[in-house]
Amino acid sequence: MKTIEKLRSSMAVNLIGMIVALLIVFGVIVSTIGFISFNNSFKKEYSVTTYHIARTAATIVNGDSIDAYLDGTGDMAEYEQTREYLDGYCKEISVSLIYVIKVDTSDYGRFVSVFNSVDNEIGGTDYEPWELGFKRDTTNDEYREKYEKVYTQQEEYQDVYRTNNLNGKLPHITTIAPVKNSSGEVVALLCVQRPMSELKAGMRPYLITSALSALLFAILTSVFASFYIRKQFLTPVSKVAAEATRFAKENKKGETLGDISRISEISKLAHSIDTMETDMLSYIDNLTSVTAEKERIGAELSVASVIQENSIPNIFPAFPERKEFDIYGSMTPAKEVGGDFYNFFLIDDDHLAFVIGDVSGKGVPAALFMMVTNILISDRTHMGGTPAEILNYVNNNICEHNKADMFVTLWLGILEISTGKITAANAGHDDAVLYRKDGEFEVFGTKHNIVVGAMPDTEFIDFEIQLGEGDRLFLYTDGIPEATDVNNKMFGMERTVAALNENKEKPLKDVLEGVKERANEFVNGAPQFDDMTMLCIELSKKNDTRTLKVDATAENLGKVTEFVDDILEENGCSFKEQTKIDLSLEEMFINIANYAYPDKTGEAEVSVTAENGEVSITLKDSGIPYNPLERDDPDISLSAEERAIGGLGIFLVKKNMDSVEYEYKDGCNIFTMKKKI
Repeated sequence: MKTIEKLRSSMAVNLIGMIVALLIVFGVIVSTIGFISFNNSFKKEYSVTTYHIARTAATIVNGDSIDAYLDGTGDMAEYEQTREYLDGYCKEISVSLIYVIKVDTSDYGRFVSVFNSVDNEIGGTDYEPWELGFKRDTTNDEYREKYEKVYTQQEEYQDVYRTNNLNGKLPHITTIAPVKNSSGEVVALLCVQRPMSELKAGMRPYLITSALSALLFAILTSVFASFYIRKQFLTPVSKVAAEATRFAKENKKGETLGDISRISEISKLAHSIDTMETDMLSYIDNLTSVTAEKERIGAELSVASVIQENSIPNIFPAFPERKEFDIYGSMTPAKEVGGDFYNFFLIDDDHLAFVIGDVSGKGVPAALFMMVTNILISDRTHMGGTPAEILNYVNNNICEHNKADMFVTLWLGILEISTGKITAANAGHDDAVLYRKDGEFEVFGTKHNIVVGAMPDTEFIDFEIQLGEGDRLFLYTDGIPEATDVNNKMFGMERTVAALNENKEKPLKDVLEGVKERANEFVNGAPQFDDMTMLCIELSKKNDTRTLKVDATAENLGKVTEFVDDILEENGCSFKEQTKIDLSLEEMFINIANYAYPDKTGEAEVSVTAENGEVSITLKDSGIPYNPLERDDPDISLSAEERAIGGLGIFLVKKNMDSVEYEYKDGCNIFTMKKKI
């Protein structure tokens, strides 16, 4: 009894016991909170990533053909190809099930199967694939309620978690996403079942590690406390205070206090002072090193951000000399560097290529993947071909060297400036938004191809959009509609289109800034995890200029004259005015043929623009610099024998035409003459 009482009255026993008890309680609380946070974060990550998987899979399905598949009137070759894509995607993305069902909307209690892709190796399941037309009742009210929310577009998607009563199956999440037709109506549901094996696998190590860490920490702390408490409690407090004061003033290591007392508490305090000095000095050194490293990393990220910014067009207006169209883009990375990008460039005088893309992932890896993709698209586009052919080439090159299993959504278009026709292809990207002059912005739905980088030898499909004067095309990445507020509610396409229509008659820059402003107002400072990128193009005016390039030889005069005369006749030019123009054209072209290229045969370019009752003819060559307008006009009052030789031809051109101009630019002679017709 005396021994027990002695232990109970011992300060060492009491302190150690209290410390151990507090550490155990603290460890339990921290482990519990950490476990809950870990579980919630893991579920949220599963929800978001599985939704993206489902949304990407939904782009493979042609919503317009769902009913035709079911009643047997549809294109079964298309059905089989879609099924193969879904089967491949199911295995590629490592999910248990991907199935498409058409739900009875009267009570959402029954559905019929359209597609069903199964990978039992992933989910630890024994599912049998449903055949086309297989009918089944909804399993429970939870599914019925979630089917209804997605079908009626109350929610963009729904999740169902299964962690209990699984009959031997692995815990999993089922994400329900809409399949829409080209009118934007929900015609079916695409469901993705993904095993949550990582959750179970991650919980056990976490719990074991937390328990062992708490126990080890409690033991080590108990030993450490016991060592000091056993020391004598008599020590010169003044020596400890003096050392603390000296260190605070000098910030230098002093004489070690060590065991300055037989009293354990004071001796512990002395050791704590020694430890504090060492740790403080070490901390200062480490802080200096960490700060320098952080500044270095920050500087490198800043340089990377500048490199990425300069890798896309960022000077506007981009083509100030071209009045037929206008284009503007903006990109706001969620981090220092991002995976979104846009680009545009002239393939030739009459074709403008433009592209927008969104790489899976964020940060430096996505930025590198983005730059490689951008370079591949730019290089391949300059070789010629349709957007579908270009995407096929880019996809195969990326798949060949894609060990990181990254992918990118792309919307690539080529505008024929003279006609306003856009030929485009969509690789898993969000639909464009189209504005017709004097109308409203509306989503332009098209058939989506699979994302670039998912699988090689994918067939991409071209489609066309016809723009008229004043029409606009708006492209964006999902960082706009998926911008979320503090309640995790998305900005959405409805608000995006509304923001566009608020600014539909403003310059393109103001249109994009208006959308960004509305999105920022909606999120209200909530942190964003996706890049926000936009691109808008407007057909201002069709190019009425036609151009002919020929060798600068006298033999080609007839071809040049015929080219110009056809345009003059189309625009109702009188015979008298046409004769004057032909004489002037002959004089200037023969001058180029005879004198521009003395030692070789060069090229001459003839451009004709006819509008508002006036024709403008420009002759361009890269021969010897020569300004015919510098020569003085001949004195026609003199007889032919008295006049100096030369100069009469250009004099007649001046008389026949209303105005003539010359400039030497970019190594070329450029002579322009205009005439009212």
